Amino acid sequence: MPMNTQNILVIYGSLRKQSSNKALARALSELATEKMKVEVTGLDSLPFYNQDLESNFPAVAKDFKSKIRAADGIIIVTPEYNRSVPGVLKNMLDWTSRPYGDSAWDGKPVGILGTSVGAIGAALAQYHLKQILNYLNTHVMGQPEFYLNATDKFDAEGKLTDESTKEHVKKFLAAFEAHVAKIT
Repeated sequence: MPMNTQNILVIYGSLRKQSSNKALARALSELATEKMKVEVTGLDSLPFYNQDLESNFPAVAKDFKSKIRAADGIIIVTPEYNRSVPGVLKNMLDWTSRPYGDSAWDGKPVGILGTSVGAIGAALAQYHLKQILNYLNTHVMGQPEFYLNATDKFDAEGKLTDESTKEHVKKFLAAFEAHVAKIT
């Protein structure tokens, strides 16, 4: 690993096995800059948030908070469900920002991107996610924005095959590396 390695946590907000957002998260890992050490994780192990459980905080939620705290930067890859973020993604944000006053997100550099089969590639979900993350006191990277229509960009195994998209991913990652360096 090069000096000044950035530990980047990539979280994809879909439970679907053949999710294009999961595939995009893996592509981020494969195309990461030399300075990035990337861990990709999903959200299928978290229980539904319930404030009654805060006094006996579930180990899986504690572990997820620890991953966020240990990361130098976090990239969230979100699908769009009904013009917003998926419930599993909001659930993760609730667990990892609670109990009140013990948020793992405070001051974290965050990048957001997403994909869908629609022409605007999860743009409204990303907009909504930015609102939530601003409340959680993160440093959301504003530019470049990244919206991807997933149609014909991935092969049957979920590998990103579109060369133009790979170049856009590399530009996003380079910008995120600079964003993290500026914040941390």
